[in-house]
Amino acid sequence: MDGSGGGDAAAVWASLRAAEHPTLAGLFAADPGRPAALTRRIDWPVEPGSETRAGMLIDFSKTHLAGETLGLFEALADAQGFGAAREALFGGGIVNPTEGRAATHGALRGSGTPAQVDEAEALLARMGMLVEAIHEGALGEVKHCIAIGIGGSALGPALAIDALTRDLALVDVHVVSNIDGLALEAAFRSCDPATTLIAVASKTFTTIETMTNAASALKWLADNGVEDPGGRVVALTASPEKAVEWGVDETRVLPFVESVGGRYSLFSSIGFPVALAIGMDDFRAMLAGAKAVDDHFRETEGRANAPLLAAFCDQYYTRLRGCQTRAVFAYDERLALLPDYLQQLEMESNGKSVTADGKPVDGPTAAVTWGGVGTDAQHAVFQLLHQGTHLIPVDFIASIAPGDDLDPAHHRILLMNCLAQGAALMAGKPSDDPARAYAGDRPSTTFLVDDCDAGALGALIAFHEHRTFANAVLMGINPFDQFGVELGKAIAKQIESGEGTFDPSTRALMAAAGLA
Repeated sequence: MDGSGGGDAAAVWASLRAAEHPTLAGLFAADPGRPAALTRRIDWPVEPGSETRAGMLIDFSKTHLAGETLGLFEALADAQGFGAAREALFGGGIVNPTEGRAATHGALRGSGTPAQVDEAEALLARMGMLVEAIHEGALGEVKHCIAIGIGGSALGPALAIDALTRDLALVDVHVVSNIDGLALEAAFRSCDPATTLIAVASKTFTTIETMTNAASALKWLADNGVEDPGGRVVALTASPEKAVEWGVDETRVLPFVESVGGRYSLFSSIGFPVALAIGMDDFRAMLAGAKAVDDHFRETEGRANAPLLAAFCDQYYTRLRGCQTRAVFAYDERLALLPDYLQQLEMESNGKSVTADGKPVDGPTAAVTWGGVGTDAQHAVFQLLHQGTHLIPVDFIASIAPGDDLDPAHHRILLMNCLAQGAALMAGKPSDDPARAYAGDRPSTTFLVDDCDAGALGALIAFHEHRTFANAVLMGINPFDQFGVELGKAIAKQIESGEGTFDPSTRALMAAAGLA
C-alpha cells in the first residue's frame, strides 16, 4: 500500500467534490432499473461440497451513488492501486508497512498462497482434533468454558457464540474480556468448576487484562477443589512458547500465525471457543461463507465488487457529505453484538491520521461506527435519524428466515419494520406542521441473508473485513496497525509502578481513587 496515490487521486477527488449530489427520489425517477443495478448477491454452499446454495443480498440503491460518482470512484480505486493492493493482500505481500507484515487472515479460510493455506489448514486440523477430543471426554466432563481474552480475542468469539448457540450449545461458553472483576465473577456463578475449561486467548500471551483474569480463573478452580487447574487450560496464541512458559501443556496450545491481526483472527484458533460451542462442522460452514466473500472480492472488478462498492459509499458520505458516523442496525437478535464487533474492526483499522507512508491525510478517515438492534433502536435513536440535523448513513441487516419457532407474525413484523425504516428514511414526509415533517433523502443499505446461520455470519464478517481494507486503500492508509491503543496502556503501567509525571488533574484523580 503506497500512501496517497499522488496527483491522479487528488484530481479524482477534485472531480468528485465538483460533482452534483442528486436526491434519492431524483435518482429513482431517472432510472427505474436502479434497484437491480445496485443490488449484489453472494452465495455459498449450504454444506461443504453441496450444490445447494445459501446467500446474502445487498441493496445499495438507497444510497446517493450514481453513474458519474461511481465512475469517478472506480477511477479513484485505479489511481490508488486497488488491484495491486488486493493482490498483495491475498498473495502474502507486505500490506502492513509500519510493522513490515503481511495480513494473512484470508488464508484461514482458504484464500491465500498455497503455503499459507496449507499452514492454516494444518492449524485448523489441530484445533479440530482437540475440539473433538474434548467433546469425547479426553479432558473429563466439560460442560462449561470460560473464554478469556480482550479486543479481537473476545469480540469475535462473543459475537459468534451469541449468534449461533441460541438453539443449542455443545459446551456452555462464557466470554470474559473486562478486567473488572464483576465480569469474571458473573462467569464463575454460571459455571461448575469441576466441569469447566479455561480458554486463554492472547496473541502475545502477555496482555495484562487477559493474564490477570486467567490467573484469577485458575485460582477459582483451585479454591473449588480442582486438583490440577493448569490441566484445564487451553491457550490460543501466536506466541506458543510464552504459553508453555506460563504453564500450559504444549498439547493444549493452539497457535496461529503472527501475520493474523487480533481483530481479523476469529477464523484462527481464537475461534476455538466457538468451535467448542457449535462443533467443527458449523465452524467450517462459517469458513465457507467467508471464503465465498473472499472469492467475490478477489475476482470481481469495479462497482460489481460488493465490498468495494460499500467502500465507495463510505467515502462518499464521509468525505463528500461530511458524515462523521455510520449506523448499523441488526433486525435479528442473534446479531445483537455485530455493531460492537464492527466498531473495533472499522475504527481500530481505519482510525488513522497519517497515510501508509507517514504523511498527514488529506481528509477524514474512518467514520464512527455505532448501532443497535431493531426494533428496540427505533424507540431510542431513530428520532434523530429521521428528523435530526445529522446526515447518518444506515446499514440494515436482516434474515429472511426466522430464528424462532413462534407465530410467524413475530418475524413478519420484524422484517416489515426493517424495510419500512429504509423506505421512510429515503421518502420522508412533508407536513405543514414542522414538528411532524420528515425531510427524507436519507441513505441506507440493506443486507438480507437467507438465514442467520454459520455461513451467513462468516460471510458478513468477511464482507466487512474487505470493506474495511477497500476503504483503507481508497484513503491510502494502513488498516493493519493500531498504535493508538498503546499509549493509554503504557501510562497505566506508569501509574502502577509509581513512575512518570502526570498533569494536576490526573494526580488529583489518582489520589481520590487511592492510586497515589
